[in-house]
Amino acid sequence: MQAAGEEKIARRHLIMPPTAPGMVVGLFGGSFNPPHAGHELVSEIALRRLNLDQLWWMVTPGNPLKDKRALAPLAERLSLCETLIHDPAIKVTAFEKTLGTAYTARTLSAVKARNPDVRFIWIMGADNLKGFHRWQSWKRIAETFPIAVIDRPGSTLSYLSSKMARTFDYARVDEDDAGVLWKHQAPAWTFIHGPRSTLSSTALRAARAAST
Repeated sequence: MQAAGEEKIARRHLIMPPTAPGMVVGLFGGSFNPPHAGHELVSEIALRRLNLDQLWWMVTPGNPLKDKRALAPLAERLSLCETLIHDPAIKVTAFEKTLGTAYTARTLSAVKARNPDVRFIWIMGADNLKGFHRWQSWKRIAETFPIAVIDRPGSTLSYLSSKMARTFDYARVDEDDAGVLWKHQAPAWTFIHGPRSTLSSTALRAARAAST
């Protein structure tokens, strides 16, 4: 229940999207501040290459590693996400607000506990791979669900140099087998090449600030 004075978030965004046993679901978390066509492109690649039934855009209330002062209200970001996407397989959600945690490791543990018969894959852009080891309990994240890293401009070689890639080199799945990544027990991860968008939320915010 939302407290007086708190921004109004639709109930459907505060609960996990419904699933059915045996589904393969991608989890794509981020601030989406703002969402853009690059997020859409990553999602399209993930849906197709990973054989997903659903893809959840997990819009975070706040990222512990980012400046909250630059963060637009959650309700605004959710609305922008829903305006942008057109694929019904993509579900916009902010259930992390209900869970009361901003840490991915805890979120994924809750998702796994509440959906024991669903196969999940954590999806991240290659631009996040370089600093992945700074995330709280990052090894536990890698050991919870398989991970698909989607190529991003300027980050193609990140999987070679990142601490995550070196630590879990033994668990890497060939890109040709991305469609069955969900069958692998975590830790398991793959790097997916494909079309790349140069758009970024940081650049869009900077451009907007420069025009005001």
